[in-house]
Amino acid sequence: MPLLRFDDICLEFGDQLILRDAEFSIESGERVCLIGRNGAGKSTTLKLITGQIEADRGEITARQGLIVSQLEQTLPDAMDKLVSDVIREGLTQIEALLEEYAYKSKLDLDKHGLRELEELHSRIDAHDGWHLEQRVETTITELNLPADKKMDELSGGWRRRVALAKALVQKPDLLLLDEPTNHLDIATIKWLEDKVFSYPGAVLFITHDRAFLQRLATRIVEIDRGRLTSWPGDYANFLRRKEKTLEDESVAEEKFDKRLAEEEAWVRQGIKARRTRNEGRVRALMKMREERAERINREATARIHIEEAEQSGRKVIRARNVSYAYGDEQVIKDFSIKIMRGDRIGLIGNNGVGKTTLLRLLLGELQPQSGTLKLGTGLEVGYFDQLRQELDLEKSVAYNVGEGRTYINLNGKDRHVVGYLKGFLFSPKRSAMPVKALSGGERNRVILAKLFTRPANLLVLDEPTNDLDIETLEVLEQRLCEYTGTLIIVSHDRDFLDNVVTSTIVFEEDGKVQEYVGGYTDWARRGHQLAVTDNPYEIERKKREAVERRKNRPQNKLSYKDQRELDSLPAEIEQIESNISALQETIAAPDFYAEDAELVQARLHELSAAESLLEQRIERWGELETLQESFLK
Repeated sequence: MPLLRFDDICLEFGDQLILRDAEFSIESGERVCLIGRNGAGKSTTLKLITGQIEADRGEITARQGLIVSQLEQTLPDAMDKLVSDVIREGLTQIEALLEEYAYKSKLDLDKHGLRELEELHSRIDAHDGWHLEQRVETTITELNLPADKKMDELSGGWRRRVALAKALVQKPDLLLLDEPTNHLDIATIKWLEDKVFSYPGAVLFITHDRAFLQRLATRIVEIDRGRLTSWPGDYANFLRRKEKTLEDESVAEEKFDKRLAEEEAWVRQGIKARRTRNEGRVRALMKMREERAERINREATARIHIEEAEQSGRKVIRARNVSYAYGDEQVIKDFSIKIMRGDRIGLIGNNGVGKTTLLRLLLGELQPQSGTLKLGTGLEVGYFDQLRQELDLEKSVAYNVGEGRTYINLNGKDRHVVGYLKGFLFSPKRSAMPVKALSGGERNRVILAKLFTRPANLLVLDEPTNDLDIETLEVLEQRLCEYTGTLIIVSHDRDFLDNVVTSTIVFEEDGKVQEYVGGYTDWARRGHQLAVTDNPYEIERKKREAVERRKNRPQNKLSYKDQRELDSLPAEIEQIESNISALQETIAAPDFYAEDAELVQARLHELSAAESLLEQRIERWGELETLQESFLK
């Protein structure tokens, strides 16, 4: 018997079809990936499984005693709780079984009751439910988690690890993952990938990360126009078979439409023909008309246009021995690069390692503390990340992209903004909706649509693939490969980098920043390692070392006030960074922009102010450190 089964499941939200007569099942040990376009109903399908919503029609059956656990799409809150306590919260289902067993074991049971008690005992045994504390400790050890740390001391990646531990601690029969790689760096993605791969239970997951999908999926289930279609094998096999199926479907529909046209012509013949026509043939025609009316046509493919500016100079950016540090922490050291017109550069590094700092240096927004940097002539920069704050959540998609205009100018020609947005998969109705009502993937498409209306010969894209469905992602890849300008892309999507960039800048261990020819896979084959900056054990070690350095530092001649300020700055900077991290996690949540507009703007302003304050305090720290060192010479 399968763990779980859908039989003739139907679900609609208003006039939106989610599922129609859907059939689905999952067996023990399977790793099934659910794919489909943004808004097709993938997350909704998981909610049907967990019982958060009910189907309009049909039946969902589960094996008796099935334990389901879910790794939520949103990260756990940065809260004042120990890691061990958060993980223990994942044992509620097992604790419920223990409580039921304790209650029934005290009763005077008949044969039927004793049989139920025995079955309950077996279920607890199967999930090793008699030693809960040991379960928690084992899970913490296996995932190498800092049990005595509080959640608000951890980065987003490590909170994701804790969330997975909370899901795994009860050893679920079925593990659900909804976009688990969103906002994670490559090191954490690979760690998660390995853990899911080795998990003995069944896994049903949603992802847009094709490398993650290819590695893990033993079967793919596609949700398309309300139908669930199962495709055995990996993603590469799915692509081959899907292409053939679409070709066959197109040929069959063409033949059907031709036959329908012939029958329509026949029924419209003259009076004599109508008198003698075959009534059975007329009934068959009526049935064909009904079949054609019920046909759900394939959705249009994205058509992405990038407005290119006049060519820049041949030399775009030249950096020589550029260095930048935040106090004692060297982020970039002696980095050199020459970016020429038409280059496509990828930027790889774990969260917090300094990728944004390097971007700002390359764009001239920050001045290097040593070394030289020169920008080329005629540069027109399009910066994806900067546009996130430009969206007016209360205004429509069309208003945001057209900036209030009905027509936008592309390649010297005026084009209606609604027509332009069709290429980004926005229907006229969807184009008229306020941005705050859109999903995370749809908002990303709005930003891309807005960005690509602006002429640019240097595109800087900071995580452009988050929340995009695979089909749109592939169209974006193709268009970027055709783009004749210069590209700088920050991404944790390994396949995206492999398919688009020609060289890669990597933040490696020991603060080394190095350029390599090719994409992520080309670099990985060389056996290098990414720099890790958010490991709580490593952070603790660095703090101890910093304290020891301060203890052993000879007497200086700073004023009492300056010395006190210098001593307090590391803790102050750490607190500001913690606040920024918490705000970034809040803003990165899929439902953040669905909040009240005033609250959203307040959070965005708060983040901007915190980042400005951080820069000021880091600069001040550097000034005082430099002054102190001058006294010690």
